[in-house]
Amino acid sequence: MSTPSLADPEVPVSTNRTAASLVVRNVSELAGRLFLSALFLASGLGKITAYAGTAAYMSSLGVPGAMLPLAIVTELAGAAAIIVGWNTRIVAFLRAGYSLLTAILFHNNFSDQIEMVMFLKNVSIAGGLLLLVANGAGPLSLDRRAAR
Repeated sequence: MSTPSLADPEVPVSTNRTAASLVVRNVSELAGRLFLSALFLASGLGKITAYAGTAAYMSSLGVPGAMLPLAIVTELAGAAAIIVGWNTRIVAFLRAGYSLLTAILFHNNFSDQIEMVMFLKNVSIAGGLLLLVANGAGPLSLDRRAAR
């Protein structure tokens, strides 16, 4: 027996809507993971290309520049794990903490509107990551493949 297609006229409309809803949900979950990770990929790569400047900036705010390799690995590996949906709940929880920590350490000058927006950006990203903690990565993920 074959699976009914969305265009099959003999499949009830409610089944078509349900199947379409699942497709939208699955693609949206994957797109959400990509969007949440894009910033971290760009940031991690930017830290590599501006290594000395980033280390100096970190040091100027009291964070040892020696922590930069850890930050780069955290951003790149965490982003990759979220994109492919590998250990999503654990990685998203850790990434949410990282986002909040970086907000507090690097974007705490609320008299500067840009810094306040950057702080709130990090808080918002942490919120999106916590939704991944609660809901998981969805069917289009390594987590779901491993559960089979």
